[in-house]
Amino acid sequence: METIHLKHCPELKEINVQLPASKSESNRALIINALCGNQGEVYNLSAARDTQTMMNLLQSSEEVLDVLDAGTTMRFLTAYMAIGSETKVLTGTSRMQERPIGILVDALKKLGAEISYEQKNGFPPLRIEAFKRQQANGLSVRGDQSSQFISALLMIAPALPEGLELKLEGHIASKPYIQMTLDVMTAFGVHYDWTGDLISVSHQPYKPTTYHVESDWSGASYWYGLVALSSKAKIKLLGLRQDSLQGDITIVNIMNQLGVMSTFEDDGVLLQKIPDSDSVEFDFSNCPDLAQTVAVVCAAKHIRCKMTGLESLKIKETDRIKALKKELKKLKAKFREIEEGVWEVKSKYEPGESELCIETYDDHRMAMAFAPLVALQDISVENPEVVNKSYPGFWSDLQQSGIKTR
Repeated sequence: METIHLKHCPELKEINVQLPASKSESNRALIINALCGNQGEVYNLSAARDTQTMMNLLQSSEEVLDVLDAGTTMRFLTAYMAIGSETKVLTGTSRMQERPIGILVDALKKLGAEISYEQKNGFPPLRIEAFKRQQANGLSVRGDQSSQFISALLMIAPALPEGLELKLEGHIASKPYIQMTLDVMTAFGVHYDWTGDLISVSHQPYKPTTYHVESDWSGASYWYGLVALSSKAKIKLLGLRQDSLQGDITIVNIMNQLGVMSTFEDDGVLLQKIPDSDSVEFDFSNCPDLAQTVAVVCAAKHIRCKMTGLESLKIKETDRIKALKKELKKLKAKFREIEEGVWEVKSKYEPGESELCIETYDDHRMAMAFAPLVALQDISVENPEVVNKSYPGFWSDLQQSGIKTR
């Protein structure tokens, strides 16, 4: 297995970083543009493997479509193909075939879609037949599961002959991602109403438009981690907006407590060091992709941290709860559930003279969340190409900041 070695670098060069475009926003814009006949123009699309996979599969005439390990692509394409005129089979990696999709499939079946499981009930691969007619215009969906199920249903709602009323049951996780979906739909001319737990979208046409995708706040989080752990750093992240659609902009408020100040400028956001807190508490219900980064920073800085809203981490690219436990243990840090749904990070970490080896578990966020430890000691990261899933230029961007790699 390939490994990248990072040489201890406590002080960063003062640089501007051109972040990749948002994968989340790109994938939504691609699906919606496809629903209006690809007559719009979408600029600054993400170079991430997930988005490139989405683009390729939307243009493919093949019956069998392989999403690889792209969860968003699997979920969004399932809904998109479910109202299409052709038979398609959606499959993916072995890990993808372990990620549940039954809630979305059940909802689509109630609407009239014909979908069957090729192997195990509730999991890909899926066989999706041509859509015949709509059988219902109202659905109830659990809000505490993946918000991508809800987003997938919302994006096809205007194309359904009777539209859709979607009732969200219970706690709503990752609410900003649902709002992002609705905002991108609005940019393509669709109207909706969200009152309480009910989202209503009538049958209406998407209108072609020119859409520009923002830089990725999830990708920004790793630079926040690096600045937090460095002894000297001043980094500007380009292409980020203070009025972002992305829920992960909350990293600004989180990192303000962990030693990083954000100053918004015309072309992006400037990161600079400030004092940090001794103990913190964060709810990641609306920003689960930030959890690994925050856990690593807190462990490295001996900041006692309580974390909630981590339920969805178990069904990501890997079981991120298990992965964090194993890798944080190498930092003499404990990551444990102190009561139901409440996790705590406590650490006795001291930088070692020998290289710290980090496993990635085929998870891009594990690789990038632990990379900032290079500010404290030599580290190596196994399977470094996993970053291609969301941030292909990550390692080369680190080199620009003065970090030596081999």
